[in-house]
Amino acid sequence: MARLDQTETFAGLALPAHLHTQESLRAAAAFPFRPSDVLLATYPKSGTTWMQQILTLIYSKGDPEPAETLPNWVRVPWLEHTIFKETLQETEGPRLLTTHLPWQVLAAALRKAKPKVIYVARNPKDVAVSFYHFYRMANFFPDPGTFDDFLLHFLDGTVHYGSWFKHVKGWLSCQKEMDIFYITYEELHQDLRGCLERLGAFLGYPLQPSQVEAIQKHSSFASMRENSMVNYALVPREVMDPSKSPFMRKGTVGDWKNHFTWQQSALFDKVYQQEMDGCSLTFQGLTD
Repeated sequence: MARLDQTETFAGLALPAHLHTQESLRAAAAFPFRPSDVLLATYPKSGTTWMQQILTLIYSKGDPEPAETLPNWVRVPWLEHTIFKETLQETEGPRLLTTHLPWQVLAAALRKAKPKVIYVARNPKDVAVSFYHFYRMANFFPDPGTFDDFLLHFLDGTVHYGSWFKHVKGWLSCQKEMDIFYITYEELHQDLRGCLERLGAFLGYPLQPSQVEAIQKHSSFASMRENSMVNYALVPREVMDPSKSPFMRKGTVGDWKNHFTWQQSALFDKVYQQEMDGCSLTFQGLTD
């Protein structure tokens, strides 16, 4: 498989060369957004696949047909991936797009058109655990080593896609100038119905109760885990190997407690307090 063992560097970020090239990254940074576009922005393993499914179902008014016949990377394609030009659906209506890129890379392009942006954040301890397992199963990442090794790299921002702290703070910094809907993975778990109603209102797609129920059903973890258009079963095993770790692993809140030692948790809390001092975003279950 092409460039599985290589890394691409762009704007100070290390990125999997299997998915990105300098050309695709420059194109993403200069993408001509439209005001009608909807951009989903996340740090990896923060609920991206879940929100891609939710957005698909909101725009289909709960009809599962698109979510069951088209892969999520076609329905809500990644702006920075090499296959973006092939997967972008050129329609007159809203184009649904995804990015893992930080705000500073896309800021100039976004300011020109000011599309709607949805930013999903997740308890970073759970992100670290999920990202570690993703590193293990995705062969376009380097060997993560032990979880302790990986956690130290996560905390100092030397994992692929860069610092979680900088990513979250960057996207929070533009809330006064951009039309952004901020939501956490934990909120989605706690009150999915309420989140769907708020999302529908934000997008200008108010949902009927029956549509909300359908979206809840088809965006459940159990449903997505069995859906080959969502669970990455279509990706060759040479690229993503589910025998090492399934892509749809647990989808829970607080799994970090099954992985962290108290020393790791204490170190993480110290770094978090230093990095996120004054940040308005809070996360359920961040501490014991």
